[in-house]
Amino acid sequence: MPRDPGQTDRLIRRLRWEELDPAWLHRLASMAREEDVAGAGLLATPARPGDPSAALLAGLGRRAQARLVSRGDYVLAGLGLLEPILAVYGGACHARPLVADGTAIARGTVVAELSGPASELLTAERTLLNFLQRLTGVATQTRTHVRALGSSPTRLLDTRKTTPGFRMLEKYAVGQGGGYNHRLGLFDRIMVKDNHLAAGGATAAQRLTDLVQAARASRPDLLVEVEVDALAQIEPVLAAGADIVLLDNFSLADMRTALPLLRGRAWSEVSGGVSLESLPRIGELNPDFVSCGALTHGAAWADLGLDWA
Repeated sequence: MPRDPGQTDRLIRRLRWEELDPAWLHRLASMAREEDVAGAGLLATPARPGDPSAALLAGLGRRAQARLVSRGDYVLAGLGLLEPILAVYGGACHARPLVADGTAIARGTVVAELSGPASELLTAERTLLNFLQRLTGVATQTRTHVRALGSSPTRLLDTRKTTPGFRMLEKYAVGQGGGYNHRLGLFDRIMVKDNHLAAGGATAAQRLTDLVQAARASRPDLLVEVEVDALAQIEPVLAAGADIVLLDNFSLADMRTALPLLRGRAWSEVSGGVSLESLPRIGELNPDFVSCGALTHGAAWADLGLDWA
């Protein structure tokens, strides 16, 4: 099947905050709260759950104001979690964001202002920071990798190498850093990888073609992507009508041979061993996409803190 420019919106996306389920965000925040105050995950939970440290202030009725401050230079992500998290801690505290997700922030930037009962804000503090530090770290890592591509038209994609339970949040953060989302899960694309080919006995050209054609016939509503690890596999995959061909762990020399074979016939994706060091060289070859698991699994947490007024 010739490459169809109209497929772009189905190939890649940037997950928007408005697409996330508020009920799911509430459950996620509630689970984080229960870990902290009730020992969720333990067979023997505490007889008296809660935050006895913050409880010392609860009876005093003291209110607090705090500022969420960046301790370094980052790309911000996750501010939409502030209110859902504060809600599960009682809902008496509120946050006022001062910058937007996707913003490059410098050390010392005040990201948001928070106010409410001191005891409630103290109990919520670590959960707030954990979420925002993680997502800001992913966005920052992504921005660094996007810049490594320079002026190349190649678009940087994430992978499914995400923290279990955090998939959609981390993919959202990738978009805030300037990257794009590959498939969100197993459900939204047929992805025929090397293990699928091996399990289906599809090593010879005709068997490989038959397997790809069967994939297309089974779900005509989905794009079909096929992973190849040898130049000889490309023509059978193209003959079968794959929409995207993933060049897995190809050397730069083999990429130079493979990419001209794909142009105008299928979308090209490069994956495997992609790093900050290799991205500039890959970008010079102009594949359509390059995917990198390190955007999520290799991201360091950002250093954000609450400064109390």
